[in-house]
Amino acid sequence: MDRYIELYHGSQRIIRNPRYGLGRRHNDYGQGFYCTENEDIAKEWAVSFDSDGFSNHYMLDTTYLRILNLNSEEYSILNWIAVLTANRLFRPGNPIAGRGKKYLEENFMVNVDAYDVVTGYRADDAYYDFANAFLNNMITVEQLSVAMRLGKLGEQIVIKSKHAFDSIRFIDCSGVGREEYYPSRKARSEQAELEFRELISSEADGLYLIDMIREGIGNNDERIPRNVP
Repeated sequence: MDRYIELYHGSQRIIRNPRYGLGRRHNDYGQGFYCTENEDIAKEWAVSFDSDGFSNHYMLDTTYLRILNLNSEEYSILNWIAVLTANRLFRPGNPIAGRGKKYLEENFMVNVDAYDVVTGYRADDAYYDFANAFLNNMITVEQLSVAMRLGKLGEQIVIKSKHAFDSIRFIDCSGVGREEYYPSRKARSEQAELEFRELISSEADGLYLIDMIREGIGNNDERIPRNVP
């Protein structure tokens, strides 16, 4: 990651001074300011079915910041899903899924609060469904790894610490029209869901979460697909 990186935040309002300590606690990586390096993705996030929005543009100085990249080769998709299940309000569909959630958090958790900035997948509705399908033993870890690249739904960069908030500077903003960007947002998500249905329509060999629990498979097991840069 370069010392200076450009970030965009899609919102219903202009945010000139992102403030530490605000934001929902039950978001993908906990409380923080959620951004992306992709301006088009930010514009899609900014709008809803009936509302225009704004793309806020920032520059982040990463000097001396502790940065966690959950999509790097050092981690696997299970590290990401463990963080997600700990922060988002998952409701396991059965006792086995509840046991699986606990197993993931005990064996694959990464302490995102120890970092200033976190990079990883954004769990919009489609990605959330993929994670939930794995938690409920509907897909294998191999299928989950493939699913997370469907639809190119995007990475996000989350400003977590006060130090990181002090290092971000507002550049400018632009208005975003829902008539242009909501259809592309909807189409991107629908494409990911279509590809996911095709992915799980055929029988697949591999590790289900229940298999991992039974065999006591941990974070360093070679059968777990590693992230590919």
